[in-house]
Amino acid sequence: MASGARAVGAAAVLLVAVPLGAVAFRAGGLSLSPADWAALRFTLWQAVLSSALSVGLAIPVARALARRRFPGRGALITLMGAPFLLPVIVAVMGLLALFGRGGAINAALAALGLPGISIYGLQGVLIAHVFLNLPLATRMILQGWQAIPAERFRLAESLSFTPGQTFRHLERPMLAEVLPGAAATVFALCLTSFAVALILGGGPRATTLELAIYQAVRFEFDLSHAAGLALVQVLVGGAAALAAWAAARRAGFGAGLDRAIALTPPGGWRRLADGAALVLAAGFLLAPMAAVVLRGLPGLPDLPAQVWPALARSVAVALASVVLTMTAALVLALGSARRGQRWLDLAAALPLATSGLVLGTGLFLLVQPFLPPARLALPVTVLVNALLALPFAYRLLAPEARALQADYARLAESLGLRGMARLRLLVLPRLARPLGFGAGLTAALSMGDLGVIALFAGESQATLPLVIQRLSGAYRMDEAAAASLLLVAVSLGLFWILDRRGRHAAA
Repeated sequence: MASGARAVGAAAVLLVAVPLGAVAFRAGGLSLSPADWAALRFTLWQAVLSSALSVGLAIPVARALARRRFPGRGALITLMGAPFLLPVIVAVMGLLALFGRGGAINAALAALGLPGISIYGLQGVLIAHVFLNLPLATRMILQGWQAIPAERFRLAESLSFTPGQTFRHLERPMLAEVLPGAAATVFALCLTSFAVALILGGGPRATTLELAIYQAVRFEFDLSHAAGLALVQVLVGGAAALAAWAAARRAGFGAGLDRAIALTPPGGWRRLADGAALVLAAGFLLAPMAAVVLRGLPGLPDLPAQVWPALARSVAVALASVVLTMTAALVLALGSARRGQRWLDLAAALPLATSGLVLGTGLFLLVQPFLPPARLALPVTVLVNALLALPFAYRLLAPEARALQADYARLAESLGLRGMARLRLLVLPRLARPLGFGAGLTAALSMGDLGVIALFAGESQATLPLVIQRLSGAYRMDEAAAASLLLVAVSLGLFWILDRRGRHAAA
């Protein structure tokens, strides 16, 4: 197992380092044109604004969830995990159904005689990023509130603290610890949001680095230019990933007795403000999805012929990615748990420092002199999707693998339980729950990917997200909405099946 973990760790490092090396070699230098500098400025500016808006709006939502109890609260908190499962292309289609030229909001404004709004450009990118990252920021800040021991709140109540004093002495210190990590995480995610910029940006003043890389490869075929931009993206993304890691700290409130907070929440205008924050957040998250469903349902019987083979390719890519990701994550987690080789943690986390489009650019540079890249579109997409999902799957498995090693390793050795027998009788049953959840998460992320495939694929290799993007680009919005509804149904279905199998095996 130790040698296998070392081999998998080395392979993960090489699969990231070799494409990045190809990018650095082909780039030669970091000479940027005025248009490239504009793309870099826009990339950073939209990421700063997106993270500030997402985190700023998440604070009142997280506070309301932390101090209010109401029917459906658990379902609403579960909804906050939706962006990890929702294909980005579907989220964008939902926003277009609301804010697009023929969307519900512009139709309502026209009926009132008011000027319409445009979702294209900076404002559209910001709306999409807030939609995708507000739930994530809310979950991160909510965890900070829940980490404050209930005894601290009980002490504040016994001392007759006003809501302002409670905020000053308990909540503000927690926010000072949690907000930098949440903001840095959202910032890093917004730097590599390719699909959002592809559909809602794209103009001269709304081009991100990743979109500029895509244009340099697909339309200009200037590989040196694309490599230079990819190198800049790696430097910026790596710095953001390091900042997110460094900023993630725990608030220093000390240990508690793990009791649930059972205090009387403040009433008056604060009660109304909490209710308004929850209603507005729920409406903002649910309305685009409802728009996709309402617009997509009538078109399901008349989907274009290219949708079905594209769906089959997407499912095949997702399942192959699941096998690669979960095998690698399991081997690395078990190797790290048994031997304490901490470099395996770094190997598993390394893909976070880059993006799918940058890795795809490096692989494109490696493949292009020998083969037409379109011939390897699907295998390369599987490989990159597996790499990008590896950090998430590893983080799910590593703590459970360490607990398994601490609790059962001596017993297994005393029984002579080794090799495949140990894997079948001990490891897989004990790790079935995180394995199932990780497999479902990997499948959902892979189903919605629109990065590498956009670089490599021709007409015969397109996956469903790419077909949706092409339908949208051709202004066939009803067909795109129907295909989006199909994509989200299959993505959530795969997640539910794999997660349920894991929970059932662990029962």
